[in-house]
Amino acid sequence: MQDNRLSEVIADAKESLKKVSSDQDAEELRVKILGKKGQITQLLKGMGKMAPEERKEFGKAANQAKNEFAALLAEKKEEIEAAAKQKKLEAEKIDVTEPGKLVRYGVQHPITQTINEIVDIFRSMGYSVYESPEVDTTFYTFDGLNAPEDHPARDKTDTFYISDDVVLRPHTSACEVRAEEELELPYKIVSPGRCFRCDTPDATHSATFHQIEMMVVGEDITMADLKGSLDLMAKKMFGPETKTKFRPHHFPFTEPSAEMDVSCFKCGGKGCNVCKGSGWIEILGCGMTHPRVHRNGGIDTEKYTGFAVGMGVERIAMLKYGIDDIRLLYENDVRFIDQFK
Repeated sequence: MQDNRLSEVIADAKESLKKVSSDQDAEELRVKILGKKGQITQLLKGMGKMAPEERKEFGKAANQAKNEFAALLAEKKEEIEAAAKQKKLEAEKIDVTEPGKLVRYGVQHPITQTINEIVDIFRSMGYSVYESPEVDTTFYTFDGLNAPEDHPARDKTDTFYISDDVVLRPHTSACEVRAEEELELPYKIVSPGRCFRCDTPDATHSATFHQIEMMVVGEDITMADLKGSLDLMAKKMFGPETKTKFRPHHFPFTEPSAEMDVSCFKCGGKGCNVCKGSGWIEILGCGMTHPRVHRNGGIDTEKYTGFAVGMGVERIAMLKYGIDDIRLLYENDVRFIDQFK
C-alpha cells in the first residue's frame, strides 16, 4: 500500500516539475515533496507500523525516489538559470555597428596652463614651490615688506580688509617674510596664488587675479643672477629669440628695483598692436630684496642677499594667447576655454 502511495507521489512530483518555470516554483516543489513536512517525509514516518522486511524494502525504495527526484530538480534549476542567463544576454545585446557616443575631453583653464608652465620652468632651474595664505596679516602684506603706513596700497579703497590687521592679500609678495622665517637657507622658491584688490572689473582689471612670486636668498646673490634667471624664463616661455630689457622702477620691498620687458613675440620687436608699436611688452616687476625685508624675516644681511620677482599670470596669459579682455577668463564659458586645448 505504501509502495503504491510512494509511486503516486513521485509520479505527481515529476508532472509538477514539468510546469516549474522559476527558482521560486522549484523551491516550493522541493519543500512539498522533500521538506520536513513533505509527502515523502510523511510516508517515511509511517514505516514504524510496517513489518521489518517490508520496512527495509520500503526504506530503500523511498531513498531511491528521493535521490531521483532531487537529481531531476537540480537539472530543472540548471535549465531555469540557463534560460534566465540567455534572456539577460539578449536584453543586453550591443549593436557594434551603431555609432558610439561622442566623448568630450576637458581642457585646463588658460590661467592654470600658464601657472603650470611658469612653475615648471622655474622647477627646471632648481626652484621649489612655496604656498602662503590668501588671508594674511598687514605685517606680512605691508609692514614686513617695508611699505610705509601712508602707502596707497594700504588704503581701504585698494585692499580688502577683514579687520584692522587682517586682509585678503593684494599680492603674492606677502609670502616673502613668511618664507624667510620658515625656510632653511639658502633657498629658491616660486609661489603661485590668488590675489584680491578693490578694482572695478573692466577689460584689464579684476578684483580677483593671480600672481607668481619668485624669491632667491643665499650668499653672493647679485642682480646678474636675477637677470640671468628671468632671461632664461622668458626664452623658455616665449621662444628662444626673445630678448629682455630691464627698466629702473621703485618697489618698497626691493632695492634696486626694475620692471622687465620682453621683445614682442608677435612682431619680433618690429612694432604691432600687441606691443603698441614699441616692440617691447612689460611682463613683471623685480629687484634685489631690500635689507629691511631680510631683517624682518630674521636674515643676516651681512651674509645673505637675494632677489624677488612678481608677475601677473592673467597678463602673461592674455599676451601669450591674444586675449583682449580679462573678463573672458572668469566667465566660465566652455566655448572660450575649449580654444586652449
